Amino acid sequence: MLLHVKNVLTADELRQARTILDRAAWGDGRATAGVQSAQMKNNEQLPQDGAETRALQQIVLGGLNRHALFFSAALPKRVFPPLFNRYGGTANAFGNHVDNAVRFIPGGNGERVRTDVSCTLFLNEPDDYDGGELMVEDTFGAQSVKLPAGDMVLYPGTSVHRVQPVIRGQRLASFFWLESMVRSDEQRRLLYDMDTHLMRLRSSVGETDAGVVGLTGTYHNLLRMWVDV
Repeated sequence: MLLHVKNVLTADELRQARTILDRAAWGDGRATAGVQSAQMKNNEQLPQDGAETRALQQIVLGGLNRHALFFSAALPKRVFPPLFNRYGGTANAFGNHVDNAVRFIPGGNGERVRTDVSCTLFLNEPDDYDGGELMVEDTFGAQSVKLPAGDMVLYPGTSVHRVQPVIRGQRLASFFWLESMVRSDEQRRLLYDMDTHLMRLRSSVGETDAGVVGLTGTYHNLLRMWVDV
């Protein structure tokens, strides 16, 4: 499932993030790439253990924690600490690749995250740069994603994807992965669709309608059947 999640960060949070990003010291993005990905990766990235990264992570995680749509779609179990990258100038693209299936959390005493869902949160506006589209391959072909600042895209970690060359300006984003409580992308999609329709039904007929109660029970019974906590 490829999903556009709107307004993860507020305008004030974006201003805070940009202030930090503007003064940060950037390094080679290949530092966190696998052997194959490193051959395709040409961008800049903030150090994983830097003070700026930790401050930005708190902003991003705060936005995720209050976003009901994110939870409904991703059903997160573990979230890899968000990372931050920049594309532009001579470090301007990332060719076709698939993300590593497992990521070790830095300083997490061996804690691992299975990368069921990949996430890209855009931190500056599309008009700030030309190019830089995230291209995600799915059964309908390559999907082009370039979103407003503060918006995020979720897509399966199994997807082949790339970032098109930035030919003007700079593209700033946060990227990370999560392990879902429901491993199957197909099952997550069914649960998300059911939850979305239930919310619409509740708004029209109320919480105590017999149909709403029954379908809510079905949703939770499916979740109970598929969830791993």
